[in-house]
Amino acid sequence: MTELGLYLAKRTVNKAEVSRRTGISKSRLTQLTSNDSAKLRADELYLIALAINTDPGEMFKELFEGLGLKGKVGGK
Repeated sequence: MTELGLYLAKRTVNKAEVSRRTGISKSRLTQLTSNDSAKLRADELYLIALAINTDPGEMFKELFEGLGLKGKVGGK
């Protein structure tokens, strides 16, 4: 299960309802929630967040909290 899949499962979200409200197909939502190689686009994240009454910025931070830069910044 992907980070999005875990996020939606924690909130007991109905994916069929999300699909209906966002226009994102059920098959695309299934890919995004179960296939780690499926890439979540910013517009999809935004629409999903609106559909589940969640702040898109907070959702983004939670989904990508493990993401970080490699190496030092600033050339020192």
